[in-house]
Amino acid sequence: MTTTTATRLSIFPLAGALLFPRMQLPLHIFEPRYRAMITDSLARDRRIGMIQPRGDGDPQPLYEVGCIGKIGHVEALEDGRYNIVLEGQTRFRLVRELDVTTPFRQVQWEAVAGDDVVETLGIAERAALERESRRFADAQGYAVDWEAVSRLDDESLVNGIAQVAPFDAAAKQALLETDTLSARAELSIQLLQFFGRHDGEGRVTLQ
Repeated sequence: MTTTTATRLSIFPLAGALLFPRMQLPLHIFEPRYRAMITDSLARDRRIGMIQPRGDGDPQPLYEVGCIGKIGHVEALEDGRYNIVLEGQTRFRLVRELDVTTPFRQVQWEAVAGDDVVETLGIAERAALERESRRFADAQGYAVDWEAVSRLDDESLVNGIAQVAPFDAAAKQALLETDTLSARAELSIQLLQFFGRHDGEGRVTLQ
């Protein structure tokens, strides 16, 4: 995984929330510190970094890789809350956390190179992923518009599964850190199979 020059970025640590380049993530912002972050971002470059926390603590430790999102749609509510839609731009690697006076956290980061390249899957890879997705959805009782799914491009299918599937934080992070679309599709298939099993006491997890 190669990177480019480091810069400053405001971050939104949120477990289970992934964003990928060219994907969208709707968010409801209600905590005062993150409302302040959105206000600040809108006044500057409209960008924030989505990154997962990796455990407890104050402040919570963070995973090393996240994704920068640019605020596209924004709805400012009368009580100060926001509804926003983030548009994924590039993954980033955390270099270090900065000592700041803002209520929200800021980091120095490096962009992961290569995220501007749109990849495709082989026919067999695509078929295997769609097949395993159907099995998982049927087992969990999810209602899915498979005709609409079939019309998605490969990148939207693979990264969409990574964003919405009910995997644990470690599994989602592994998907985010996988560099090629083909490898991410293969890992998604393995995770769909893994999380589709039950151990008699509840769903298995990777943690």
